[in-house]
Amino acid sequence: MLELFSYSLTYQQLGLLLLCAFFIGMAKTGVHGVAMFAVPILALIFGGKASSGLMLPMLIMADLFAVKYYHRHANWGFLFKLFPSAAVGVLIATFIGNAIDDVMFKQIMGGIIFVSLAIMIWMETANKDKVPDFLWFAVLMGTLGGVTTMIGNLAGSVMALYLLSMRLPKNEYIGTAAWFFLAINVFKVPFHVWSWETVSLNSFYLNLLGLPFIALGAYVGIQVVKRIPDKQYRWLILAMTAVAAVFMVV
Repeated sequence: MLELFSYSLTYQQLGLLLLCAFFIGMAKTGVHGVAMFAVPILALIFGGKASSGLMLPMLIMADLFAVKYYHRHANWGFLFKLFPSAAVGVLIATFIGNAIDDVMFKQIMGGIIFVSLAIMIWMETANKDKVPDFLWFAVLMGTLGGVTTMIGNLAGSVMALYLLSMRLPKNEYIGTAAWFFLAINVFKVPFHVWSWETVSLNSFYLNLLGLPFIALGAYVGIQVVKRIPDKQYRWLILAMTAVAAVFMVV
């Protein structure tokens, strides 16, 4: 057993934490979906609500890598449509998180993963051109993104549904998502610190241990996006997402 910054962790738990940091780095540089595998692992180690706060600084670190590499590809028109409603979604989720216990929190996280999986499968089989490109759709997706990113950091598939339906090229899609998540994750920090009390100096110090693995994951993610055919990798992510959902609700 290791004592690290007020946390008591086994060597296996520490290894899983660093593996999650690697997954988060990969996800932020283009391999969207793989971070969902990190969500249930951290929830099993630290609890549902606490894990969402522990994961947040790692996400911000990874967002910085993604923004650095893809910053010139962002579509700010879509971002300005999403930001206001996403902020409202974060406020709604903060209230929900204060009103439920950790068991319910983890069940909601599991439900979000299952719904996300259904969305991802639908995106693989449906005609994406039929998704409406209207302001109300952006407001709806922004609100859902805000709620799901606050409860479990699970907004990836919601944003994928919206941004891919806008028919953005690959790099523009990744760059727009990178800026969205950097901004919204920074916005979430005060609520985690003062309302949920899930981010502290000790949790941040623990996050810093994962920084080299986030950087490695970010590099691997960039290389994977360049080399693996989209169709094959998307179905691999679907399978990993399904396993993540099962782990969360069992």
